[in-house]
Amino acid sequence: MRLGFAASTGLGIDESYMVGAGRQLQLSYFDHPPLSWWLAWGAARLLHNEAPWVVRLPFIALFALTTWMMYRLTARLFSPRAGLWAAAALSLSPVLGVTTASWVLPDGPLVAALLGAALCFTHALEAPRGWRWWLATGLCLGLALLSKYSAVLTAGGALLYLATEPQGRRWLARPQPYVAALLAALMFSPVLIWNARHGWVSIAFQGGRAAAARLHPLAPITTLAGEALFLLPWIWLGLIWVGIGALRRGPRDRAGWLLACLACLPILLFALVSLWSRQRVLFHWADPGYLMLYPLLGAALAGVSGRWPRRVLFGSTVLILLGLAAVVSDLRLDWLAALPGVRGDPALEALDWTSVRDDLARRGLLRADLPVAALRWSIAGKLAYAFGTAAPVFCLGDDPREFAYQAPAERFAGQDILIVAPQTTLAQLRQHYGASFAALEALPPASLRHAGHAVLTVPLFLGHALRPGVADLPG
Repeated sequence: MRLGFAASTGLGIDESYMVGAGRQLQLSYFDHPPLSWWLAWGAARLLHNEAPWVVRLPFIALFALTTWMMYRLTARLFSPRAGLWAAAALSLSPVLGVTTASWVLPDGPLVAALLGAALCFTHALEAPRGWRWWLATGLCLGLALLSKYSAVLTAGGALLYLATEPQGRRWLARPQPYVAALLAALMFSPVLIWNARHGWVSIAFQGGRAAAARLHPLAPITTLAGEALFLLPWIWLGLIWVGIGALRRGPRDRAGWLLACLACLPILLFALVSLWSRQRVLFHWADPGYLMLYPLLGAALAGVSGRWPRRVLFGSTVLILLGLAAVVSDLRLDWLAALPGVRGDPALEALDWTSVRDDLARRGLLRADLPVAALRWSIAGKLAYAFGTAAPVFCLGDDPREFAYQAPAERFAGQDILIVAPQTTLAQLRQHYGASFAALEALPPASLRHAGHAVLTVPLFLGHALRPGVADLPG
């Protein structure tokens, strides 16, 4: 079903950006560590295709592994029946079982690697010497760090467990945990090398999201409510309930305390950061924390008598299937836009810009000697994915992100540039970028089409003789 969903929907904004801006293999990238970029790049090269289902294939396969590891971890800590319930609840949480399970995002390899680390960690704690399991833990943690910087929070939770659980503290006097941490750091070294070569811009960018702006007293409530919506409210409530129960029991419940320690830092930190952050905290950032509570939820559901858990499971399944059917049918038929009260096209972000590509190709504007510029990284990503290698794409705006390194504006100095700039007039373009070109002229616009009709007019401009020094690297 995930394969069908992946083949039936275009790439989202972040997905298009990662595929389009990630065609050149690098040690790391501006937005995130490299593992998800490498996976999409590898799938496209292996199958000689960048179709949505191709670049999403590694992420679908990884979530199959994630589901199996959730079962194994829960069965090891509690029971096989609990493992079944945990795996089912995980698959029915939309942000995990749908988006993380199939989209080109860092979260797919992150949750797989974190579950692998947690499973190996439980084996390492029980082994007499445990070298192979500690090394496996370090290996999985290294893969998690290669996926997303926030993996360090789960590693902090493991350290919290070792420091607070009596039997765990014994390991702090042994070399195995430190060798595992060193292995994870060595695997993370490509990211450090890339950042050192680029002024630590990626770490500064992600860390800057926690910078203080002003107090938002209600933001933690909004953040938790959004997380509940993304996970399904009844699943979220169950996760919070079992998590609080594990915290109350403390270290005397070793399995519960382990999972609570692994879970608490991402959930609490991002809710706390939303109090003052200058940027909106995205609801999926705390997913690695909730991930570690599913075994506790599985154990709770396995102990419930009666049929209501199965009814909830069935109802959740129907809800998810109806939601997926609505998304796929709207992308094919565009029926949501016709509903009363709906403004714009709800599917706009999921449309591939192939209609714009075809329009430009018919007009002779899509060619290798005419670079294409967007004013925002998100539009540049859509264009780069749709155009493939037909024309070079870069970003003229002050937030080019990975395009500043893959296709810097300086590279195209002296050339004429086709500028694709939605919601921009010639006067606005001249005001902001007039000094960057010898001349600017408007061209007839292109159209982004959905289900056979135009849903967005895309203004086009021709900039003559791009001048050097038009853009700085992000920082």
